Amino acid sequence: MTFEALKPKIETITSATSTDLSFDEKLLQICQLLESQVSYYNWVGFYFKNGDKNELKLGPYVGDPTDHTIIPFGKGICGQVAISNENFVVPDVAAQDNYIACSITVKAEIVIPIFVNGENIGQIDIDSNTIDPFTKEDERFLEYICNKVSELM
Repeated sequence: MTFEALKPKIETITSATSTDLSFDEKLLQICQLLESQVSYYNWVGFYFKNGDKNELKLGPYVGDPTDHTIIPFGKGICGQVAISNENFVVPDVAAQDNYIACSITVKAEIVIPIFVNGENIGQIDIDSNTIDPFTKEDERFLEYICNKVSELM
């Protein structure tokens, strides 16, 4: 399924008409949709700033369980995005110095920040078991999702 075809499904999940779902349930549905519809999205999850601490806390996700439920700012790809406020695409995690290995099957990662009122409050994190699968289209699509998530807050 193309990213353009997935956008209306994201809109449905995040729309005001789906008020019977909690914030976390909506995020989980987004994770499930992405993991099931994009063949190279093998782990999809959200991390959010943990209160006033300089760390991220794992939110809803789909994929193999992870020990990385708390990530300090600056550590790993997610922790770096928490500081840089910029998208981070890693074509090959083996070539990345500051990478936290979640699984030996992960070959690539993309992390896109979520902003509310100009503040980086979290991110979507996607791992792939394929080397270098992410394109600019992935970035734009995930930015769209992050914008929709920010509207829920």
